[in-house]
Amino acid sequence: MAFVQLAEGELHYQLDGPADAPVLVLSNSLGTDLHMWDAQIAAFTEHFRVLRFDTRGHGKSLVTPGPYSIELLGRDVLSLLDALHIERVHFCGLSMGGLIGQWLGINAGDRLNKLVVCNTAAKIGDPSVWNPRIETVLRDGPAAMVALRDASIARWFTADFAEANPAAAKKITDMLAATSPEGYAANCGAVRDADFREQLSSIKVPLLVIAGTEDAVTPPSGGHFIQEHVQGAEYAEFYAAHLSNVQAGAAFSDRVVTFLSAH
Repeated sequence: MAFVQLAEGELHYQLDGPADAPVLVLSNSLGTDLHMWDAQIAAFTEHFRVLRFDTRGHGKSLVTPGPYSIELLGRDVLSLLDALHIERVHFCGLSMGGLIGQWLGINAGDRLNKLVVCNTAAKIGDPSVWNPRIETVLRDGPAAMVALRDASIARWFTADFAEANPAAAKKITDMLAATSPEGYAANCGAVRDADFREQLSSIKVPLLVIAGTEDAVTPPSGGHFIQEHVQGAEYAEFYAAHLSNVQAGAAFSDRVVTFLSAH
């Protein structure tokens, strides 16, 4: 198990793939950990050195008092790259990871080669969605995380996928139940407060936006908004709910590899 030391604690990461290949960073969604990308690793490591990490508050990474900000989480990524002496990377983030990707594109474009943001938006939800969830999680702790897990299957996957692939759905949703309540609530605050609608046009790196046709959390309209506000951005859509990388599987992986490998 590998960690880098940040000022306040350790950030957990994993490196896979050829040491001399271009580095691709994968950033998890709210309530999951770096294993949400397991389905992509075989395809991605044929082309890239894949760097996954547990976002602060998730998995085996540090949990610090919240609320967090997307800027804080973006700076964690830069600290990880600095600690590993990696100058430039491709970056692919989903949902909250897509917000982190937008922050990096706006504020640290010199560290990016290409950027992929998936199942995300420039602004996700509003305080009326996030504040009651934060309150419940901080009040009820692990019990609230289990309740969120049980409710998340319908948000994260279409019913037909969850029915046909119960083990895959359970593997991902169990990550939510295992997430620190304090860390989850702190990250909810980061997502609640993020709003990049006025800053998207400053993203100058090549960008691919991926959406899920059945995504009720971050509908395709949010992906189209990002594409329309970033010059030259590409757009792809798959039959999927919120976790398109899991549900679309190989098709998702192929589209990302095609985009990142194009000259």
